Amino acid sequence: MTVWSRAVVRWRCSRATNLTHRGLCYNKPSKTDLKVPPAVANLPAGSPASSFKDKGRNVQWVFLGCPGVGKGTYAARLSKLLGVPHIATGDLVRHELSSHGPLASQLVDIVNQGKLISDEIIIDLLSKRLEAGEAKGEAGFILDGFPRTIHQAEILEGVTDIDLVINLKLQEDALIAKCLGRRICSECGGNYNVACIDIKGDGDKTRMYMPPLLPPPHCENKLITRSDDTENVVKERLRIYHETSRPVEDFYRRRDKLLEFDLPGGIPESWPKLLQALNIYDDEDKKSAAA
Repeated sequence: MTVWSRAVVRWRCSRATNLTHRGLCYNKPSKTDLKVPPAVANLPAGSPASSFKDKGRNVQWVFLGCPGVGKGTYAARLSKLLGVPHIATGDLVRHELSSHGPLASQLVDIVNQGKLISDEIIIDLLSKRLEAGEAKGEAGFILDGFPRTIHQAEILEGVTDIDLVINLKLQEDALIAKCLGRRICSECGGNYNVACIDIKGDGDKTRMYMPPLLPPPHCENKLITRSDDTENVVKERLRIYHETSRPVEDFYRRRDKLLEFDLPGGIPESWPKLLQALNIYDDEDKKSAAA
């Protein structure tokens, strides 16, 4: 039995009793709710984020979206808001690279060429993370960057129920500019973006403005660019992603679990609209504003 198979067996057994007691249920939505997954449609409008914690709801969500669209940013925000771990396959890969483990040299070649990492490698890394989370008693999760293929989606379905799949979308010209503007502080590891994206509206499309996310003064001279953030590599990565992602989107769409969200701009504009689409409000922010 492989490491992944052992992790599946252990994790599936430990979660089995939770699957029938989940606060987010899956009744077939009405015709007016066909575009809204049941996990969202069945929540009262404006559900406070605290209700997920107070009522013991297991949040088992997935974020889909092109590389660079902002999955990590929004998944991390929701993770903090809802009190569940954010598991990003990109972080798992970077941790393996920095550890100089047995997969490190192979991963370096794949990343530098802008290729997508194989299912076998991702599954191996994720299985280790799931085992570690189980040992710590984690309940629920938000997955970022997994699954990205039908094979991975089928494996994940065999392990646990996914409540909701949030598919983030951003028009391609803005996405490419955003990827090319990414910068990392070589000292603190902070992520920034020097691109100022201002795309005029055309026809039925509204103007899109995304201001740069500039570093603090002490990081300005320490910014580096990821080796795979070149225009050719970014475009090839997007092409490969689109080929593999459509079947995954259809996989979850057929199960009434896909919520498609078009990012209207930067974080200040997109974050409150995403919470609105999820029928969630941040009650802590409301209390702060009222104080």
